[in-house]
Amino acid sequence: MTMTQTPVTIGLDCGTGGARALVADLQGRVLAMATVPYDTQFPRTGWATQDPADWWRASVLAVRQALAEAGVQPGDVRAICADGTSSTLVALGADLQPLAPAILWMDNRASPQARRIEATGHPALRRSRGGVSAETMIPKILWIKDNDPALFDRTRWFVEMSDYIALRLSGEVTLGLNQTINRWFHDPRRGGWPEDLFAQIGLPGLAERFPTTMLPLGAPIGPLAPDAAAALGLGAQTLVVCGGTDAYVAMVGLNTLASGQTAFITGSSHLVLPMTDRDVEIEGVFGPHPDCVVPGLFVMEGGQVSSGSVIRWWHDQMSGGRDSYAAMMAAAEAVPLGANGLVALDFWQGNRNPHIDYDLQGAIWGLTLKHGTADITRALMESVCFGTRNILARLAEGGVAVETMTIAGGTVRSPFWLQMHADTANVPLIVPEVTEATAFGAAITAAVGAGAYAALPEAAAVMVRAARVIEPDAARHRQYEDLFGYYRDTHTALRPLMHRMADRQRASPAA
Repeated sequence: MTMTQTPVTIGLDCGTGGARALVADLQGRVLAMATVPYDTQFPRTGWATQDPADWWRASVLAVRQALAEAGVQPGDVRAICADGTSSTLVALGADLQPLAPAILWMDNRASPQARRIEATGHPALRRSRGGVSAETMIPKILWIKDNDPALFDRTRWFVEMSDYIALRLSGEVTLGLNQTINRWFHDPRRGGWPEDLFAQIGLPGLAERFPTTMLPLGAPIGPLAPDAAAALGLGAQTLVVCGGTDAYVAMVGLNTLASGQTAFITGSSHLVLPMTDRDVEIEGVFGPHPDCVVPGLFVMEGGQVSSGSVIRWWHDQMSGGRDSYAAMMAAAEAVPLGANGLVALDFWQGNRNPHIDYDLQGAIWGLTLKHGTADITRALMESVCFGTRNILARLAEGGVAVETMTIAGGTVRSPFWLQMHADTANVPLIVPEVTEATAFGAAITAAVGAGAYAALPEAAAVMVRAARVIEPDAARHRQYEDLFGYYRDTHTALRPLMHRMADRQRASPAA
């Protein structure tokens, strides 16, 4: 460890599995990074919750570890910015304390509420053509009103995960404009909150429960609160900067901030995020979300609820978490393309895009006595790639063709799976020097908030650098295209059965 006297910022990424703190200087050199895990609870089928206190404990430990590794003094840290998983709902009381476990982004209990909202046909739903996502905040709030009215009545503020972390850092209750635009039906170009929609669905006056201070990505919130500064080992002069949705912050860390560029975020879930200057609606894809990253530009969004989480689930089921991922991937790589006739669907927590159907479940078929665990691993990996291919196909059908994707996240750690993604999508993948783009994007955003750069594109142009490009293999792509047809046809065939099972699960007290 060497002691530094250079100005730095901290990006704090609160993801699904843990908090990651990254320390970077103002030229984009990463000095240290530390990750501290926390748990997710799955109390019922389709439910997923976390304890906000766990987020803060992990954040404090991650920041302290990263600072120690970097040799950073408190006075060196100009600013800190936190992002969080999108649509993770926190209900706060008047004392600003959480009233219940946070409802995690992947929780799909609000599927009936999402369908009720969708049935209104309200103009505010224009960025959810094809269906309202059960993951998003308004369906979840409506679920609380329907199923736990006492909790609803006690709630003073509804906020996102990143807003809660900003509250713990600064002592100020705020909402990030980034997530209210892409997840809360807020549209600054069309009057802000759709209060008539809220009244129509049985949530009159809901906007009164949203903090009135809504800040854009990269805006200063204020200095660290004294208790936060003491917990983190930082000085009170450190500025807290507004973050947002993890994947959208990762767009900053990938420098996909111009029209025609696309971020590809991989991890527990996958996200394809093209930036465009066109106000275009595409059924089955969310967006266009205006001004939520770069003013004047729109973000389209296609996502998979469960992608890397499916592979993690299978790894843990297969080995109890004992065997390494590398060994599992090596065994799958030895299996022929097509997994010896196995076909899988990656819908472990439903489908976000392009079907927007949270009553879908995972599936695998074609099993015979000759198949082994490596065949299943490969089939699951291919299903995740086909899910991405399905989103790209819907984007292309709507006139938004993706020609390259800049990739971040867990997939980059597996050359085999990285190449599989390129081959199935038939799109070159740009790999940056810093592949932990979310935490890095938060550090870049902090630099803008601290005044080191005038705007996010200017900062990313200096701080982000590409490392290599993964080109698709044309022959393998042709083989995958044939199998992609089986993937699509499997969804068509199984959808009615999956809906029946989802209804049965909801009706059963033991579900």
